[in-house]
Amino acid sequence: MLQESRRVAVVLALSMACAATPVLAKDAVTASAAHDQAVQKVLSSDAYKKALAVLDEQHGRIVEDGITLTEIPAPPFKEAKRAQAFAELLRASGLKDVTLDEEGNVLGLRPGTAGGDQVVVVSAHMDTVFPEGTDVKVKREGTRLAAPGIGDDTMSLAVLAGYVRAMEAAGIRTRDNILFVGTVGEEGPGDLRGVRYLFTKGKYQGKIKAFYSVESGSVARVTHGGVGSKRYRATFQGPGGHSFGAFGLVNPMYALGQAATAFSTISVPAHPKTTYSIGRLGGGTSVNSIPVEAWMEVDMRSEDVDALKRVEDRFLTIVKEAVATENFARSTKEGEIKLKLDAIGDRPAGTTAVDTDIVQYAISAIKAGGYEPDLNRSSTDSNLPMSLGIPAITVGRMAPGTFGRAHALDEWLDAEKGPMVKAMGTTLSTILVTTGMQ
Repeated sequence: MLQESRRVAVVLALSMACAATPVLAKDAVTASAAHDQAVQKVLSSDAYKKALAVLDEQHGRIVEDGITLTEIPAPPFKEAKRAQAFAELLRASGLKDVTLDEEGNVLGLRPGTAGGDQVVVVSAHMDTVFPEGTDVKVKREGTRLAAPGIGDDTMSLAVLAGYVRAMEAAGIRTRDNILFVGTVGEEGPGDLRGVRYLFTKGKYQGKIKAFYSVESGSVARVTHGGVGSKRYRATFQGPGGHSFGAFGLVNPMYALGQAATAFSTISVPAHPKTTYSIGRLGGGTSVNSIPVEAWMEVDMRSEDVDALKRVEDRFLTIVKEAVATENFARSTKEGEIKLKLDAIGDRPAGTTAVDTDIVQYAISAIKAGGYEPDLNRSSTDSNLPMSLGIPAITVGRMAPGTFGRAHALDEWLDAEKGPMVKAMGTTLSTILVTTGMQ
């Protein structure tokens, strides 16, 4: 009896926390009354309260699952071992239909009551930015956990499995089919290959009605805009020669220098935010040789498709002009400068409008949880569905201020039970209201 009383007290405390009314800033983001009411209906239901209590009871298991997955390396293009572990975790959590697709994504289907073949995707990415050989052992200091990739985005995989168990234990049914997904290739060189396959080649192509990406950030953050990017490796090639004896021949490094200088002077708008950068460059064989080749890798980004296209077009013009200028300025008797262009990244831009149901529900749930909604744009798995016109957002699952140093070797998160459970419960409520909790 005493144990049951404590359980009820936990449920009531957590429910009150999720329903608390936040102190809103003057320019606070708000949702419609209808969306607020729908969220409150979920929060006040016995099924949701039970699911929240299960998250509370299983908090330790979720954290341990996250640690286990973190310590399975998942460098770019080598996520297979972690994928197998995540698939087994989903099966152990109650999903019967769990498969891996040809790209390596893990897919776990939880059928809805409406039937049909349409699904709402709830995803997290399995890859990290860290190369093979990185020490991924988790270091603990109280509730603080530190390891490469633990926040971005490995703990989200454990949270998704926790959601499945909580929904099963609470007997929650949803109108929509929910497809839980662990994607490959979200980071850097992966170029969204997992989610790209899911939407353009996988068996659920054309069947995804909405998309959630659960990421490492604050539960208050709603990424409803996808920052697009274009990345190129530009290689300038020439005949080479001795720096003294062959002086006067065309020089690939000069062509690169001209291109880099011109590229650095491009004027871009502040709104929509548009950026560019030269991230890496190299070439040459020795200090006293005219290089045979020189190369640079560039990154261009924008919140707007047209603005990104303008920067890309200017870059392509600049590198071609640099080749022509060098070939005109110096001798080509041993051969001309030639340009080799390799596209090494292409992330589409897109937007899910603020008045779309999926964004409105997120705003309502975040406010009901006592947080101030933070609408923003970033580059995540949601870029791909946004570019296709499919409602998509990226949401957080941590309390504000309880994580940091993403993409660094000392990446960390604070797994203190209260704040973490409250944040997880808030994100779960967003998913449940969107998928039509019965």
